[in-house]
Amino acid sequence: MAVDTEMIMQVGLELAGWKKMPADSAVHVKGKNISKVLIAIDVGTAELMLAQQLGCGAVIAHHPLGIASVNFYKVFDRHADFMAEHGVPKRISQQAVEKLKERVETRNHADIYDDVVGAARALGMPLVNIHQPCDEYMRQVILRAIKSGKTEFVSDIVRSISKIAEFKNAATRVQVRLGGEKNRAGHWALVVAAGTNGGYHIAKAYLQHGVSTIIYLHVDYNDLTKMREDKLDGNLVVMGHLAGDSIGLNGLAGRLEHSGVETIRVGILPSK
Repeated sequence: MAVDTEMIMQVGLELAGWKKMPADSAVHVKGKNISKVLIAIDVGTAELMLAQQLGCGAVIAHHPLGIASVNFYKVFDRHADFMAEHGVPKRISQQAVEKLKERVETRNHADIYDDVVGAARALGMPLVNIHQPCDEYMRQVILRAIKSGKTEFVSDIVRSISKIAEFKNAATRVQVRLGGEKNRAGHWALVVAAGTNGGYHIAKAYLQHGVSTIIYLHVDYNDLTKMREDKLDGNLVVMGHLAGDSIGLNGLAGRLEHSGVETIRVGILPSK
């Protein structure tokens, strides 16, 4: 079965159970009659040319490109929704999210954001990036895994995540970067699918308002250093970026293959 780029985006939204395309995802170069796609977490000109060489009709990137990169910070408000679910006061959560949004928006404002999209146009290669919907699917998979196991100690959470195929197949291991595996997990929060990790300020908001263990996909070293220097009381589990993103893209690839679209997965960890 052949699809078009709008249908590819729709598959991504259905994967998450969503109807509206978030600001960090976009159809950058439209295409139709697509029966074979290349899927990768990060896409540059090399991946576009590889897709052309392999006879693909489109490329699907995970991380934001073009206008989706410029607008990336707009999806961070979901952090406030998550914090509200865990009892963090609204004023505190909003302040923490605004600091994260300002940092990322300022950084991305300097990016040469249209180079890859421009290359796709020049090659005539349809290009889509699907970020938060794939991350939401990943969040649901990890949340089910954690809830299906014990959560008394931090080590229980680490063990449950580590049993997921993509984490088992990763060269990296699930790490406890703050606190320790032998600590009681207490009230825990899975903080993913809100654009990016919460950094220092969102971690602080959780840990100072009733949450004992937070679970990030990745963390910046400077943020981690500040958490340690400020002696934040709690645990930070860091799962691993590639393994987590692979869950979402494997889910997307599986849905596309079920629809009859051939997929070539580049740099994605296996789901078996």
